[in-house]
Amino acid sequence: MLQIFLRSIVPLLLLIGAGFFSRYFGILKRGDERVLSAYVFFFALPSLFFVNISSVHFTARELRFVMASALPSVIALVFYLFLYFAFKFKRENLFLLILVTVFGSTAFFGIPFIMFAFPGIEPERLATLAAASTSLVGVFIGITVLEFHAMGETSLGKAIRTVIIKLSKNPLILSIVIGSVFAIFKIKVPHPLATALHMLGRTTATVAIFMLGVFLYGKNYSKLFLGFKLSLLRIVAFPVVALVSSLLLEISGIERTVVVLMHGMPVAVSLIILSERYSFQKQAIASAILISSLASGLHLNLWIFVLGLIK
Repeated sequence: MLQIFLRSIVPLLLLIGAGFFSRYFGILKRGDERVLSAYVFFFALPSLFFVNISSVHFTARELRFVMASALPSVIALVFYLFLYFAFKFKRENLFLLILVTVFGSTAFFGIPFIMFAFPGIEPERLATLAAASTSLVGVFIGITVLEFHAMGETSLGKAIRTVIIKLSKNPLILSIVIGSVFAIFKIKVPHPLATALHMLGRTTATVAIFMLGVFLYGKNYSKLFLGFKLSLLRIVAFPVVALVSSLLLEISGIERTVVVLMHGMPVAVSLIILSERYSFQKQAIASAILISSLASGLHLNLWIFVLGLIK
């Protein structure tokens, strides 16, 4: 347990600190993080998704793992909608709860954490597959919610059409879809191309965590208490839902660990950009990202300990 803690938290803290202090000392300027984000978003992460998903053999076990990864977001959405219609609270509060819960940093933070905590090809492959599964559902729900916020009283059909058009141009979604096609039809990726994509994909962990430190510098964290309460959804509630899902679908071992940990990852850094673009709860979301990111080294390792006690 101590070795897992050291392998996961020390590299994360060092890389986050390096990114943060690169801004503090003026090595990187405001806006430079967009270059890092673009590199991870358009090159490193799509490469990692594609090469790992294209090598998956979709057996019944793999499909159960995908379902266990995707199901918690659907459960959370249905639960929040039930509360909304039952208690008639503000629609903006509904949107905030949904976004903070389902829009986790499974790719930018989750994959690196799993790679640090559990070195090896299999944990990396599972982390990539889990991130892809949660991203397909979470990103669709999150963007739909933000479009509803931006459009006001727009129809569900119009919002969904807008989201589908946007997702069809998203490199992460495209890499997941193309990788799945290669896997289903057992198309082999040429070795030179696979090698280059693996090299790009392996840079995801380092650059994404460094970028988190860069993003955290200079943000407005004026709603820390609200951010703390929202963070509990990712730290406690969502992993519990994922644990129940994995038990129901008979997922065990490292697969269950990956599923639960992925649903306990910090609120996605990209949500800062989206909240600014859509003018939606910028301070609350920034505070939730800060607190869930800083607490991740502790609570994720606590979840690893708890999962080790469950047979």
